[in-house]
Amino acid sequence: MKFTDGYWLLREGVTTDHPAEVLDVTAAGGTPSGGGTLEIHAPSRPIRSRGDLLKGPVLTISAHSPLPDVIGVTFTHFRGERPETPEFELAKQEFTSQTSYDDEHATLTSGSLSVRFARSGPWQVDFLAHGRVLTSSGPKSMGIMRDASGGHYLREQLGLGVGTSVYGLGERFGPLVKNGQVVDIWNADGGTTTEQAYKNVPLYLTDAGYGVFVDHPGKVSFEVGSEAVSRVQFSAETQELTYYVIHGPTPKDILRKYTALTGRPALPPAWSFGLWLSTSFTTSYDEETVTSFIEGMRERGLPLSVFHFDCFWMREHNWCDFRWDPRVFPDPEGMLARLKERGLRVSVWINPYIAQRSALFAEGKELGHLLKRPDGSVWQWDLWQPGMAIVDFTSAAAREWYASKLEGLLAQGVDCFKTDFGERVPLDVAWSDGSDPERMHNYYTYLYNRTVFDVLRKHRGEEEAVVFARSATAGSQQFPVHWGGDCEATYESMAESLRGGLSLGLSGFGFWSHDIGGFEGTPTPSLFKRWLAFGLLSSHSRLHGSSTYRVPWLFDEESVDVLRHFTRLKLRLMPYLYEAARTAHTEGVPVMRAMVLEFPDDPGCAHLERQYMLGPDLLVAPVFSDDGDVSYYVPEGTWTHFVTGGTVTGETVTGETVTGGTVTGPRWVRENHGFSSVPLLVRPGAVIPVGAVADRPDYDHADGVTLRAYGLERGQQVAVRVGDVAFTVVREGDLVRASCSDPVAPWGLAVGEREVRAPAGTGFLTVEWA
Repeated sequence: MKFTDGYWLLREGVTTDHPAEVLDVTAAGGTPSGGGTLEIHAPSRPIRSRGDLLKGPVLTISAHSPLPDVIGVTFTHFRGERPETPEFELAKQEFTSQTSYDDEHATLTSGSLSVRFARSGPWQVDFLAHGRVLTSSGPKSMGIMRDASGGHYLREQLGLGVGTSVYGLGERFGPLVKNGQVVDIWNADGGTTTEQAYKNVPLYLTDAGYGVFVDHPGKVSFEVGSEAVSRVQFSAETQELTYYVIHGPTPKDILRKYTALTGRPALPPAWSFGLWLSTSFTTSYDEETVTSFIEGMRERGLPLSVFHFDCFWMREHNWCDFRWDPRVFPDPEGMLARLKERGLRVSVWINPYIAQRSALFAEGKELGHLLKRPDGSVWQWDLWQPGMAIVDFTSAAAREWYASKLEGLLAQGVDCFKTDFGERVPLDVAWSDGSDPERMHNYYTYLYNRTVFDVLRKHRGEEEAVVFARSATAGSQQFPVHWGGDCEATYESMAESLRGGLSLGLSGFGFWSHDIGGFEGTPTPSLFKRWLAFGLLSSHSRLHGSSTYRVPWLFDEESVDVLRHFTRLKLRLMPYLYEAARTAHTEGVPVMRAMVLEFPDDPGCAHLERQYMLGPDLLVAPVFSDDGDVSYYVPEGTWTHFVTGGTVTGETVTGETVTGGTVTGPRWVRENHGFSSVPLLVRPGAVIPVGAVADRPDYDHADGVTLRAYGLERGQQVAVRVGDVAFTVVREGDLVRASCSDPVAPWGLAVGEREVRAPAGTGFLTVEWA
């Protein structure tokens, strides 16, 4: 929200008060050597006489630290209001932060990060790491802001250094770098073509060594260099606001510490990384249609892992009653059993809304599980489903009731759920636990998806739980997977989807997918084939549309070949991808990574949003044109083309098979690719494990694995983990040697030879030198 009219003036009706100086400081323990917290009283005008002590307001400011290298600042106007809920669930560690103060400064230090308040002179707050100022709050940055309608806001402005780029703030479909943008953290069902977002996260990170998380679950307005162009401003309508500065120093380190604070993603099951096929949304289907799709995939050699039933598996106007439409699915248990016999997992679409016609409406109303208006009546409207109500997930009883309905589907043979919607949450309501409606608007999706995820964990086990979620907020990354929402069947929408996914990854989310080919409309065969390459080189891959099916033979026969090629490629990459998934699970670093995440010191990567790193070592540059022309940036070093389906001649890619060829950066590259090819390059010095299976994702990734070494320097040693097996690959002079944690003898490979196999009898490892 903007409060000023240029540099000198306030907007009409706006009044402000800002901390002017530090009046007094209290440290935990009350001594200069005491550790833990600082509490500061800051009057809004300089204190020159005792008379000034009678004037307000006075801001109360505390500094505290939940984790090393993470410092929270809470500033408060009135403390007398009822405590507001919900609150984000944040982790804390047992450790000691240190405080110190003298006549000049009051300082709290956590790990390598410090916050320093000036005790003399005008208001100044600096965040420092290793003696360097990361960002600051200066005079008139922090403040109480009131608008003409009586709204009471707290605002902070943190300095933005020259050349510093800002990222994150959830899954946003505009430019990846947020400088110059206005961003409201407010979940909305707005598609991928607008400034609205399904997944809003009040976290921004920078390439200057720090990130900032605003600990407010409701609406937070960010002005990212867009009101004061050298500052990031954030504000919320509240009496108390907390934000955390997180020191990296690298963007990866920021995500590691942020997800330690708000929660790390669960590890999705390996089968979820295979190809998902959907019935699509408004298409007509029954078991015969479903079987024809699945059989068509089998006949054409297209590996399929998951079949998804979208909305109309239930009867119209009955969403959600969790009952199969008996007119088209008279034997759901038998049908699901027949699908399981084909080796498939099954997903079904759900949402948190109950239509008035559904039998569950009367049941939920009687039990008190539906969201109410302040007068006690059930909140309803006609948008989406006639007379629909919303499940009140703030009630433990309502969560158990909703979960019990899902348990029935699991008992029938369903494996997972697409948790759609959860964004359009009203404000004129009374939540059962007394939560503030504004704060609950974004937070609702956290409760919704946690409820569903917990059901899956309980009945399928920790290692089998996975959802396909659309809405999210801070902390929702714990319940993967998330997909990008309603995109159009255009190249522009394909590009905006990628921007959204990279932005979400820079907001703490490890896994992400999208509707291959676009949701709205029908893609041209060319667009569909280009999107197939992008979709299969994503964390998770789903064929889904709105009014038309997404089976490839309906586009053209080449689409079948392209889908087969990239699906088999992804399945062979599972040893590599699943280790990247483990990293997302254990460290919070996403599988799909914006280039700046891997190369924060390369200024050429700061604004890149049409390419990404898949895991730490594979560069992917999707093709956004029918003609196959693509340009992409290669960071420093000699990169090698991976097998993509095209021929490399020098640095030109054509034809059908890529077996090598290098590109040396830093530089921009222009290439032309056929539909079975896409720029897929291996980072110099990497070892890529490639699996021996190309028809399913859930196999023993170490059995028969091939390790492909790329551009190892003399003496370089690379550790590679595949499942429970640890490999070490080292170049010794002109020899490449590999060893592993399993009891097999070491072996060597001369530079220039293609491959060497493990000694006879082990039958388990191939090493290739590229």
